[in-house]
Amino acid sequence: MLAKTFRNPLFWLCLIGLALASVLPLWVSGYILGLLTVAYYFGVFSMAWDLLFGFAGEVNFGPTFLIGLGAYTAGILNGHGIGIPLCLIAGTVAAVIGGLVLALPALRVRGPYFGLTTVVAVLILQNLIVVFADTTGGEIGLTVPDVISIDAAINYWIALGFMGVSGLILYAIAVSPVGLILQASGQDPVEAGALGFNVAKHKLAAFCVSAVFSGLAGALFVFYMGTASVGTLVDVSVGVQVIIGAVLGGRRTIVGGVLGAVFLIAAGEVLRPLGSLSTFVVSAAALAVILFVPSGLLGLLTRQGQRDGQRA
Repeated sequence: MLAKTFRNPLFWLCLIGLALASVLPLWVSGYILGLLTVAYYFGVFSMAWDLLFGFAGEVNFGPTFLIGLGAYTAGILNGHGIGIPLCLIAGTVAAVIGGLVLALPALRVRGPYFGLTTVVAVLILQNLIVVFADTTGGEIGLTVPDVISIDAAINYWIALGFMGVSGLILYAIAVSPVGLILQASGQDPVEAGALGFNVAKHKLAAFCVSAVFSGLAGALFVFYMGTASVGTLVDVSVGVQVIIGAVLGGRRTIVGGVLGAVFLIAAGEVLRPLGSLSTFVVSAAALAVILFVPSGLLGLLTRQGQRDGQRA
């Protein structure tokens, strides 16, 4: 297994990428570090989503439900004087509990109905945030008293380290026997059940794992930004960006979500002078990659790496 990992070009691409990314604070500006920090957190969002959809086959259109639960729980508790470490734990636990409450009834339905259930969950959370504005900040947003750090480099390294550890754990799950069962359950749940696998149990476990990383990433993100709002964390459009990042980077690759998230954030910033047209250009580019390169950006890179290796 270890030898197979070392022969995998994806392993070396990730290792080289992390090594290069770790030294960026030594020679790039704080502005670029800030953009990459946001991209890394969105990369974790996309990786967590990919485990549930790419492997378990469950169409989740509401990843921001779990992200928002983690972020708002951590932010609200911090506003009541609770320290950041406990807030991070509480945000993660809240996301897992919310994920269980959502998944238990939702996994009983099939086809697009599960996806519709997740969208409704996001809309309900948005309404709750507005209704309980005295606690959540409502449409204005919630400001947290504490932040992890005001140093751009420290925030960057924290986001990079968290993304690296998250990617390692999620990828290990994906290539483990559990991940294989999830793939089988997602492709043909009837046949997987006939082989003796508990499809519902494995999908529920995948939902819980996705909730852990989504909730914790959301909680860390709010302590990086110093604020939480519906538009930046819970809105359906934010969820669409997370989904596009995962599919654009490469579905069923886990780590491809990071590549897709970085591409979206970077492209959006580079094309910002175009105004509202920038969204159209980025979306068109993402659509072109999804249509013509089904394996995503990561699949394109690994294929090129394999070709170069064969030529050598």
